[in-house]
Amino acid sequence: MKARVIVTLKNGVLDPQGKAIEGALGSLGVPGIASVRQGKVFDVELSLDDKNAAREALAAACEKLLANMVIENFHIEL
Repeated sequence: MKARVIVTLKNGVLDPQGKAIEGALGSLGVPGIASVRQGKVFDVELSLDDKNAAREALAAACEKLLANMVIENFHIEL
């Protein structure tokens, strides 16, 4: 089974990298950019067949390693 885990900063957490990207896009003349927030994407292949077990395993992986639970949220797509 394949999954995608998307990790993003929680609302209210400063995102200096997102601000730098936002400024760079403006300098490059890309129109209409109001705000940029950066994050991480993990594409994971699991040897599990049960979606609930896969979701639980990925949530544990996020809580233990992939995401900093103090400042980041995660979303799992199976």
